[in-house]
Amino acid sequence: MEKCLLLGNGGREAVIAEYVSKGYSLYSIMPYRNPSIAEFVEKSQGKYIIGNPFDKELVKKFIQEEGIQNCVISSDNLLQEGLIDLARDLGLKTFGPTSKGAKLEWSKTYALEIVEKIAPEMVIKNYNITDLETLRKVIDSYKNDDFVVKPEGLTGGKGVKVGGIHFKGKEEGYEYAKSCLETSGNVIVQDKVQGREFTVTGLTDGKNIVVTPTTFDYPYRFDEDKGPGTGGMGCLGFDNGLLPFLTEKDIEFCADLMKKTLEYVNKDSLEFNGVIYGGFFKCEDGIKFIEFNARFGDPEALNILNAIETPFVELFNNIQNQTLSKENCKFKKVNTFTVYIVSPNYAISSSKEPCKFTLRREEIENQGVKIYFASSKQVEGDNYESVGNSRLFAAVTTDSSMEEAKNRVYKALEGNVDEKLNYRKDIGCIYVH
Repeated sequence: MEKCLLLGNGGREAVIAEYVSKGYSLYSIMPYRNPSIAEFVEKSQGKYIIGNPFDKELVKKFIQEEGIQNCVISSDNLLQEGLIDLARDLGLKTFGPTSKGAKLEWSKTYALEIVEKIAPEMVIKNYNITDLETLRKVIDSYKNDDFVVKPEGLTGGKGVKVGGIHFKGKEEGYEYAKSCLETSGNVIVQDKVQGREFTVTGLTDGKNIVVTPTTFDYPYRFDEDKGPGTGGMGCLGFDNGLLPFLTEKDIEFCADLMKKTLEYVNKDSLEFNGVIYGGFFKCEDGIKFIEFNARFGDPEALNILNAIETPFVELFNNIQNQTLSKENCKFKKVNTFTVYIVSPNYAISSSKEPCKFTLRREEIENQGVKIYFASSKQVEGDNYESVGNSRLFAAVTTDSSMEEAKNRVYKALEGNVDEKLNYRKDIGCIYVH
């Protein structure tokens, strides 16, 4: 069995680890022992070490000493830092873009420039601002806070702020935009538009794209979509692969933009394969572009990979051979349901004080609900503690009925998750019509 290195340590990587480990011996470098990833490594008779996955010398040494042939990366920071480039230079087959390819995500201005060339009608009016004087003029040109502020770089899904939701009034928006400008040297201010937000995820070999089932993310911290934006508190995927307010034509329209974008990025050399993930608005005057990501979303990956029918090893080989198609990349017609469980401080406080908690994992999994760990490590038995201040773990299931899937997850969590932890109780209750 060939060996595959997976770098990254969140819930997204935990589900990737599961599917990679079914066809490869899984190898990993983790800053702490993620229980899910470690278990999939052990089941596949692979190996993990505790270390810094950004340490290129360490990664190089591990690859060479263990004789690893393949590498999968779906973490924005690791892609930006060129860990795929390193793996390629060592002769590995890879899943994920080079740093140059991942610029689609880590530079919002670069992505906007490409879309303006390919499909200008999809671009929302925006300003790329590099000085305070221009920022002041742009903000003053708005009557109220009907604008959006976007940092240039990576923010883990938490940096974009929408007027009237994340900030109140022009001055509050100006102060946030000013802080972004001072951090990176530029900031994007964009018109606020009315519409339904959605994402389209595509698996790609750099030439062909296969669109995965469309998912609906719940990005706000509290029930009824209240509180700050987060990395995602839960996610749905329907058995027909669509959302109620989308048509097949809508998806094809977005996929066409993504394919043309890849042609642009890969025109000189293959810089991008793996996952391209686009954010869009469906408005009265058509579909508008928001942003690209160069990897799986989190929690979206948990839903998408739990619906995949084709073994990951086949998917990987078809990506390497640039033979990816709908015929060799298939998905089950199931409803998928994910809830993320978080510490009380998540997205509210910057405190990194460890949150100690109990989790009766076996009782949950015996009810047909999978647990994927993210920023958590096991202390002993049912006792765990947080690492950093991100999400702790996710609960995921699939079913022919969305209602059954929802009820199964919530019933399994009840009484088996430490009372001090938080999770949204309305995932799947606020339906997307």
